Amino acid sequence: MLAKIFEALYLKVFVNIIVKRASTVVYIELYSKKGSADNIHAEFETTQLDEKLLEFIESYVRESPYYYIALLDYSSLQGALPTCSKNRLPYYYDLSNCEYKCYNGKWTYYTSKSELYEIEKTYKETGVDFIFSPFVVLANFFKDKISGNLALYALVQDSFISIAVFENSKLLYAEHMDMQTTSEVDDILLTNDIEDEEVLDLEMDSGIDLENIDVDDTGEALEDLSDIEDLDAIEEIEEFDESKDVEEEFLESDDVLQEADDGSFNEDYQRFSLIQTSVAHFYKDEKYESTFLENMYIADAVGVSSDLKKYLEEEMFLNVYIRHTEIDTEICELVKEELGL
Repeated sequence: MLAKIFEALYLKVFVNIIVKRASTVVYIELYSKKGSADNIHAEFETTQLDEKLLEFIESYVRESPYYYIALLDYSSLQGALPTCSKNRLPYYYDLSNCEYKCYNGKWTYYTSKSELYEIEKTYKETGVDFIFSPFVVLANFFKDKISGNLALYALVQDSFISIAVFENSKLLYAEHMDMQTTSEVDDILLTNDIEDEEVLDLEMDSGIDLENIDVDDTGEALEDLSDIEDLDAIEEIEEFDESKDVEEEFLESDDVLQEADDGSFNEDYQRFSLIQTSVAHFYKDEKYESTFLENMYIADAVGVSSDLKKYLEEEMFLNVYIRHTEIDTEICELVKEELGL
């Protein structure tokens, strides 16, 4: 009883850390029983706990003996499986080198033991109270949706994409994908562009007159492309009433989609390719109960461009709905839930 009274005299300090590709975001919330007293956002140009970042965190945790450090798991080797049965888990994945936990008695999320150890080692000076899986963040963020009909879900970060298929709160499939693995593709494309420019320069130097090239065949080919106009008719197909309700709900969030510059165009195409590959795995892998996907919900933590939505709708024929999310504040809400606040 005295402990509860003593605790009530102090603010609770929630320190929520998101490690991005080249920086670290820290969201600090000062919380009292009357509600949040204050919150602070800061971003540091480091992915390690350097002196500046450590000093910033310690300046707030000194304010109260009741503080909690929470991180989003940034391990590259992690995922989720559609069962909590220890006998069934090996059927989907070898977890001998992983830490894993059952979520609400329905499905399991896991992460690499070695990478988890490295995270704890990095933050040994502050300590870590909670490490949350992106799949837990995704399920919590879309808890109003996953209890419904079959749909594809994605949490989009700058370095990772976490994919999950849910139906009636049951996880059917999940995959965690690293954006860094596609950087080699960019290098290949860049090399090809350079080679093409060199060939063009060589042709110009050789005196080749490009204007004399016969374009009749090219014109015929271009006429064939007129069939693409038929794709516009797809957008005019009337959707079911339920889909219209969902679209209206997400209409406001769709308005925040950014126009693409060259950098976001490349990254959104990478994201599209990874999502496309993951869906192919879901359809082809006999271990999973694959069903045709029509709807997709994206938790956007980076500000994707309209191109990603267009790729998914035109190439994969999905109905795509996008919600913006601040992962650090989502992590903070999960901490409060764990503490029963």
